[in-house]
Amino acid sequence: MPLLLSVNIGRPRPNPAKPDTAGTGIDKRPVDHPVRLRAPGPKGTGLHSGLVGDAVLDTRHHGGDDQAVYAYGREVLDRWEQELGRTLSNGSFGENLTTSGLDVDGALIGERWRIGEEVLLEVSVPRIPCSTFAAWLDERRWMHRFTAAAVPGAYLRIIEPGEIRGGDPITVEHRPAHDVTVERCFRALTLDAGLLPGLVDIAELPEDVRELARRRTGADPAPYAPGDDEA
Repeated sequence: MPLLLSVNIGRPRPNPAKPDTAGTGIDKRPVDHPVRLRAPGPKGTGLHSGLVGDAVLDTRHHGGDDQAVYAYGREVLDRWEQELGRTLSNGSFGENLTTSGLDVDGALIGERWRIGEEVLLEVSVPRIPCSTFAAWLDERRWMHRFTAAAVPGAYLRIIEPGEIRGGDPITVEHRPAHDVTVERCFRALTLDAGLLPGLVDIAELPEDVRELARRRTGADPAPYAPGDDEA
């Protein structure tokens, strides 16, 4: 059964990529106690993610209901460990949830996960790499390498709030009728503009992403350059 290996909470720290900002919460570490999840509200309206105690300092680009929780698979972190030749602990990519036995990048946009008994999450959009992520990893050409690998992990919105903790089971309760996965959506936004039309009618995507797909399918079909939006 898929499991939640750890819940990771961010520690505010200076942001070397943006020294004039309030800082970053990308430094996330596993905690050994239950954590409450609740919808944080629209982007830019608060200083927290969907996890109580997890700060969002760059509220222009991060946080909000459509980016309430960020999940990444331990199996993919293990592959990055081999490629980078360094240890990557749970939370190393700034993820709130480190999972096991769950194909995060193969999840459908709009797929719903039950974690433990209370919490229900919905896959909303892939993570787009940004300058903060590159500075945090401190790897040469990191945004381009991460983009080329097309294993971005998933942001999720909170459908039913509650508490979770490391070791909770994860159950996929719903899969939509379309075929747009997290990976496919990421490729459309970053690598293959020919996939953009397939995003326009996916109701579970954030409206700003659908509008971006409409715009780039028409007058400006160029895909994202990594770091453009820092979503």
